[in-house]
Amino acid sequence: MSDRARVLVADDEASIRFVLRETLESAGHEVVEVASGDAALEALAARPFDLAFFDIRMPGPSGLELLEQLRALRTDVAVVIVTAQNTFENAVEAMKRGALDYLVKPFGMDAVLALVAKVQHTRALERELRALRREVGRKVAPGERLVGRSPALLEVFKTIGRVAASDVAVLITGESGTGKELVARAIHQAGARTEGPFVAVNAAAIPRELLESELFGHERGAFTGAIESRAGRFREARGGTLFLDEIGDMPTELQAKLLRVLQSGEVTSVGGRKPEHVDVRIIAATHRDLDAAVRDGRFREDLLYRLRVVPIEIPPLRERGEDVSALAQHFVARYSEELGTGPRVLSQGALERLLAHTWPGNVRELENAIKRALVLSAGEVLTPDAFAFLLAAPGGEGAGDGAGLEELVVREVDEALAAGASDLHEALLRRIERPLLERVLAHTGGNQLRAAALLGINRNTLRKKLTELGIDVPARP
Repeated sequence: MSDRARVLVADDEASIRFVLRETLESAGHEVVEVASGDAALEALAARPFDLAFFDIRMPGPSGLELLEQLRALRTDVAVVIVTAQNTFENAVEAMKRGALDYLVKPFGMDAVLALVAKVQHTRALERELRALRREVGRKVAPGERLVGRSPALLEVFKTIGRVAASDVAVLITGESGTGKELVARAIHQAGARTEGPFVAVNAAAIPRELLESELFGHERGAFTGAIESRAGRFREARGGTLFLDEIGDMPTELQAKLLRVLQSGEVTSVGGRKPEHVDVRIIAATHRDLDAAVRDGRFREDLLYRLRVVPIEIPPLRERGEDVSALAQHFVARYSEELGTGPRVLSQGALERLLAHTWPGNVRELENAIKRALVLSAGEVLTPDAFAFLLAAPGGEGAGDGAGLEELVVREVDEALAAGASDLHEALLRRIERPLLERVLAHTGGNQLRAAALLGINRNTLRKKLTELGIDVPARP
């Protein structure tokens, strides 16, 4: 999107339309104004818009109804609901149906311009992410591509693009299952060594007595069982990339030899005397905290400096919820074909269940969950029941399959009805929302921006909910 945004204003109040038009056009944006929901649908069908302001009540479809109908138009316009009644139900319903935010009349024009700027920034990030994904994934097989649209993944793509053309050492960190090898392959494929080999070695998977031979090769008769010589992975990776996975698990005695190889560019095989020059690019990865390992004497500081010329950290999947949906759709499309199950789709309920899971096993766990659901489900649509196993607590059969929460809600409602209570919807929502928000805020140490991201809501929305519920935000350390 350029600096000029295209904005649709749908409101039956002429004064609201006038103020919005004057403000937005003065800021250099293009504005189309209509007075009804039907006219808004016609405008949306005729041309694309970046942002739309919908009155919650106007002739024809209401703003909330328009939100539902936008799906059929296949438009990605961002929507702000405008309302004269600041009720809890309106706010919840607007956000549930996918609104960017909601404004309560009368509202300030600074808030309007801030929303336009936010949409412009988001669109720019999306364009950059698509361009970087095309560049990085140009030569990568479909099953090996990085998938996602979160700001965190965008930063990873940016770094890949910046380091691919050079031969600097890269250290990739992140929890197990986050896709560290995929990042390493993306760097290799996007760089000048793409025609050379990509050789991966997992330092944690090879017995320490064999790891030296695996890396540097050995001569015939160098040790018992060495009946023939072996080149080793450094030589196999000549002209390409050597990926040293789980480098944090490398024995300390081998770290010194690896450091010498990185400094000199020469490899001496086990049992050999003559060093040999090798032209390889080194990319390393680990799920361990190497700075802590250095302090504890388990990892050489000079080797860490050699490996971490450019660091790339991949956040866990639980911190980039935007990627869960994209990855799930990707895996469904990929494995429904590979496993021969026929075309499958995820229901909205199934997606919501996937988004509610914390994914301790990260992308690898999500990938396996999709495979399991595809194999065990009979229908073409994957429902929430296909992923009931995700919420099962370890050590308890069905302990977390969702039934406990549902039963609690039913019991609460029955007791309230028996007591003659009213306003059940708002009362129950407040009881659920309070511990939810308090728990997430405690998890983020009071960081409202991170809390809003984990909850999947706008930061301003989170602030309003905290005020309405009277929740004190824990002080950040």
